[in-house]
Amino acid sequence: MEKNYTYLLVESVNGIATITLNRPDVFNAFNDELSYELQDALKQVTLDKTVRVVVLTGAGKAFCSGQDLKAIKEVAGKRDLSESLHKRYNPIIRAMRAMPKPIICRLNGVAAGAGCSIALACDLIVAAENASLIEVFVNVGLVLDSGSSYFLPRIVGSTKAFELSTMGSKVTAADALQLGMVNKVVPIEQLDEAVKFYTDYYSNAPTKAIGLMKKMLNKSFHSDLDTMLEYEAHCQQIAGNSYDNAEGVAAFNEKRKPVFKGE
Repeated sequence: MEKNYTYLLVESVNGIATITLNRPDVFNAFNDELSYELQDALKQVTLDKTVRVVVLTGAGKAFCSGQDLKAIKEVAGKRDLSESLHKRYNPIIRAMRAMPKPIICRLNGVAAGAGCSIALACDLIVAAENASLIEVFVNVGLVLDSGSSYFLPRIVGSTKAFELSTMGSKVTAADALQLGMVNKVVPIEQLDEAVKFYTDYYSNAPTKAIGLMKKMLNKSFHSDLDTMLEYEAHCQQIAGNSYDNAEGVAAFNEKRKPVFKGE
């Protein structure tokens, strides 16, 4: 895909699409334009059949510091925060979770507020040692939004989620690893190599099956066992009719490495 954005950098190479939030002077804080551009970019990489894995990161020293409070101040009149969520942030989170491709967060620095929510909405998080996550909403008298009230307690448990959200506690990368908030922590100079380990795998993996598993795991959060057993059967039927399943079986029988197409 080739499209120019004002506050995003988007690159697609060998099945890997990298989306970079690009407002480094304000630690990649969201203004209206960035939120709408990210919505569009997520839509484009979802539709692009050549893309098999997405990397989401930030330019400069931060991943994303959340909402640009100065941008809000510049808007005339009192801003309707509910409307802002419905139009700007919620579509981003829904697009990320509905995307039938893995999204890897390259956590290069702080992820605060909505930035933390977006990081937690990714499928995998690879963090630099200097990175951190913070649910900063309480510090300005606001509540969790952009999906944090959904993701955080499911990752760290209800009591820890209460502490982190109501105290606005900063979580270092090392602590985030212990809490299960991130998958891997490496020195900043090794971050690209660590992300590449995952992109190399997912860009050559059976994308259709992985997309179905992502849907299954999403559904499992609010389903009982019988519902999931039925849904597993439904998804397995789809996966069983895929090119990648036929290729995987053939490769096993022929004692060779499968060449998946993501179909």
